[in-house]
Amino acid sequence: MGITTIAVRALTLWAMILAATGTAAQEIPQSSSEPLPGSDSKTAASDAEGHSTPKAKPAKNVDLKDVIEDPAQLSAVPASTPVTPVADKDATTAPNTPLIPEASTQPALSETSSARDDASITVPASPATQTKRQLILLGAEVLPGTTTRLAWTPSVSFLGISAPTSVLVVNGVKPGPNVCLTAAVHGDEINGIETVRRVLYNIDADTLSGAVIGVPIVNLQGFRAGSRYLADRRDLNRFFPGNPQGSAASRIAFSFFEEIIRHCDMLIDLHTGSFRRTNLPQLRADLSYPAIQDLAQTMGRIVVLQSKGAKGSLRRAASEAGIPTVTLEAGAPNELNKNAVEDSVKSIRAAFAGLGLTGPRKSPKRSNAPVYYQSTWIRASEGGILISEAKLGATVKRGDVLGAVTNPITNERSEIVSPSNGRIIGMALNQVMHPGFAAYHLGIDPTADVLIYPDRSIEAQDALLLAPADDEDPDNDQNVPLTDEPDAEEATGLIRTDLLEDDESGR
Repeated sequence: MGITTIAVRALTLWAMILAATGTAAQEIPQSSSEPLPGSDSKTAASDAEGHSTPKAKPAKNVDLKDVIEDPAQLSAVPASTPVTPVADKDATTAPNTPLIPEASTQPALSETSSARDDASITVPASPATQTKRQLILLGAEVLPGTTTRLAWTPSVSFLGISAPTSVLVVNGVKPGPNVCLTAAVHGDEINGIETVRRVLYNIDADTLSGAVIGVPIVNLQGFRAGSRYLADRRDLNRFFPGNPQGSAASRIAFSFFEEIIRHCDMLIDLHTGSFRRTNLPQLRADLSYPAIQDLAQTMGRIVVLQSKGAKGSLRRAASEAGIPTVTLEAGAPNELNKNAVEDSVKSIRAAFAGLGLTGPRKSPKRSNAPVYYQSTWIRASEGGILISEAKLGATVKRGDVLGAVTNPITNERSEIVSPSNGRIIGMALNQVMHPGFAAYHLGIDPTADVLIYPDRSIEAQDALLLAPADDEDPDNDQNVPLTDEPDAEEATGLIRTDLLEDDESGR
């Protein structure tokens, strides 16, 4: 067969293919910024600012209250799809301008501070002057006035056994911020799961300004196992924003952060206490950022604890990435507490109202709930069975007996005494505990005379009181009350992540 014959047959085959697809050869564009017809979701086009954005198909409009028979049928981005950096969310914002201003030297929000006044809230541009932004998430375009279920699947599981994580989206018809809700970053914390369900399933897209993105179960591996941790026994909430070349936890964190969190204008991360401890409904927030102050201010009458957040936590990583973020703590792990869920839903809905998502913007009333800039975990000095006398949320004075630990063998009883005036914002459930177990989390009265260190002078203790409360992790075994520096330890209770093989770049 001659070369000429082969060429003729090839051209004939090509003409047949073009005819079958209804595309004439002369109609193929020679140069265009638009993707070619028939290209898949991986094909990228350049927008007016030169950002690479994936071509997305409109997401199916569904009623989130409808029951789906097979969650595996959720539309998910293929695991092989590369993560594309998200374009600037606000075209009026300079490319290098962070959404959160540089941190001030001292937090401005306090129980008596003028920062609690209504006038302190930064009011974004009126929705009437904004243009409804395109919402493309996980390879799908969520049209204005629709609700949908999407799916996020990290590409780090063994082939064939990974399962999609449900992502609920309500995109309003009016312009406004994208507010994200995340729950079960720790797989055994189920109050947040029910909170996200109640909030997302009761939003009307036809009256919503902006969008609400909810991820009820971030750590699906841990949830299925009833565990706080991932399958590799790492704490996912110590690996954000993640690293695509790091450990499995780092890769999961990176995937979630880039594919979901980068699309958020603000974030509320839902948690509970850990290891048979329960928390009073409260916000954890780095109040040195004015934008985070404003977000916390909208959430109504709820206790606020000033906290920078542990290194690698979702809240800290998102805040440092310019996304105003708070953690909403309520209840205990491995149990569903109706009151904790209802309080959480109430605070989130108050935030929606204050941000103008669910109607005309409402200026929040001045809250009488305390803001604590200092807190400490009071630990059991002896092992045994804890029986508490104080209640969660109780206001206590220095010297009050909070509970007692009794040795069941010797009957020796050791009382746990409050070292300061304050309020119990977290506590261990009655249980058997070892010496050093964190039993009570005390929000310190800012006027209190604290004697945490009996062997130190009053002057030295006063200096400690001036230090910011950077962490609230009860399982940080550095045992430094008031500060509990998170960067010194990656301890997470049952395991020590710093003893696991991993590189620092993967966190």
